[in-house]
Amino acid sequence: MKNKNYLIIFIFITMPLFLFAVLSFSAKNANSANESAPPYNAKIPNAVSGPFSRYFNPHALPNKAIIKYFPYQWLDAYLNTEHNTAVKISKKAPAWMRKGVGWKFPEARAWPLHYGNPYGIKIYGFRGAAPTQTQYMGNALGVSVANGIVYAESDDNFIYALNAKTGRLIWRNSPVENNLMGIPLVYHGLVFVSAGSVGFNFFQLVRYKEGKTPIRGAHISFNGIFALDALNGKLAWQRLTYGEQMASPAIHKGILFYATGNSKVYAVNALTGKTVWVSHVRGVDNMSNPAYYKGRIFVSFAFPNHLYCLNAATGRLIWQTTIPGATNTGMGDVSPAVSRGIIVMDAVAYPKIINDKKTVQTILAAFSSGSGKILWIKKEGRGLMPPAFKGSVPMIHNGIVYSGNPANSTYQARNLYTGKLLWLWKIPNPGPAGAGRGNPTYYNGRLYISQSKYIYVLNPKNGKLIGKAYVGGRMGIVNPVIIGGTVYLSNSWDWIVAKPLRSIIITKHK
Repeated sequence: MKNKNYLIIFIFITMPLFLFAVLSFSAKNANSANESAPPYNAKIPNAVSGPFSRYFNPHALPNKAIIKYFPYQWLDAYLNTEHNTAVKISKKAPAWMRKGVGWKFPEARAWPLHYGNPYGIKIYGFRGAAPTQTQYMGNALGVSVANGIVYAESDDNFIYALNAKTGRLIWRNSPVENNLMGIPLVYHGLVFVSAGSVGFNFFQLVRYKEGKTPIRGAHISFNGIFALDALNGKLAWQRLTYGEQMASPAIHKGILFYATGNSKVYAVNALTGKTVWVSHVRGVDNMSNPAYYKGRIFVSFAFPNHLYCLNAATGRLIWQTTIPGATNTGMGDVSPAVSRGIIVMDAVAYPKIINDKKTVQTILAAFSSGSGKILWIKKEGRGLMPPAFKGSVPMIHNGIVYSGNPANSTYQARNLYTGKLLWLWKIPNPGPAGAGRGNPTYYNGRLYISQSKYIYVLNPKNGKLIGKAYVGGRMGIVNPVIIGGTVYLSNSWDWIVAKPLRSIIITKHK
């Protein structure tokens, strides 16, 4: 009897230890299985605590009744291949949408909008500090708006989703430790963001000196495309890339196209992330977003500077071309605009030292989308080599090309078919880093341009300034996104801003 009691006690003591060992072994095997999963469906845990955890406030979601008055998807970084980010709304839309709303949202590293100088100006000077703040702390590009929600990627490592009416934060997430400097796309309940650093490590500099193509962003941090739930910010899928993924992707019929800093262009299923095709070209894609047009993908690279045309179904290279004299990151910075079978883009070219300063000539060129043949080339003016982003994102509306030039801080209007100059406008007080990088927006017979601290309003027929409104901070490669009566903007000082169009003071009616 005594021995039997000892046996019962032994079992009672050892059984929990046995179960713990079994559970630990199972957990270890489960983790090993997850680690071996392919990259397109790997899951990053949604953290429950910590400064970079996903935050979600369902009470800030927009009223379902107003969603139908907004775009339901955003398939190109600039809404369409013409790069005109304006949406007219129904007359039945709520009064607040028609009249416009105003709010300001500070992001994680917000620098006061009324500060005239960027962070670090005493060390780098304005010309160096301003683009550095954009690239590592603020918003490099503009926003997208779909289903009553404003989405913005920031170089503070977060993507933000705000209520378009109130500016309240719905969610934010930091899916990876890297800069997010694209414009979010929205498709079938998912929002797509791109992560990539502007940096080259020492090994890449050695490659460049040896005459090899450097890989931008490699080993700086983790790069790639991340698909998140559009309503709550949870990760749906991810695809990591070896080179940086600074540029935004494009979507057509469920296929997501993107280019990287290691000479590759990808097509993947937008809902699952699975590969459709991969094409290897030459060069580095910096900030040039792909454009889908009539069964073809157009994307521009630097090192060397080339514009590529690929078959959208297979990834096969159809043609390639260049802008004569293009230098530095020139063509790799600019997203091509496409309209009526014509591709338009610019690049800095023909560097020249003048008074001990490096200057460049900005070239605007038009190509046939069918053959790649150059249709016309125009010089936009010489000026100092722009820091960071070198060119300007062109916009096309009704057969007119509107483009900026940060080398001499101007905007021009040209005939799409001939390149004939229609007018030239000099940006007031552009600052030491220059202005003229973002694409304008045409809306209701007016041209809206966001540069430096202001939104400017021009007469699109003659380029005359007819109004402006103060925003503050600095707007670099930022396009005004107009939905009804509101213009939505992001800012290098790490803010998202909504402003009623009626608050812009129109001083001249010409």
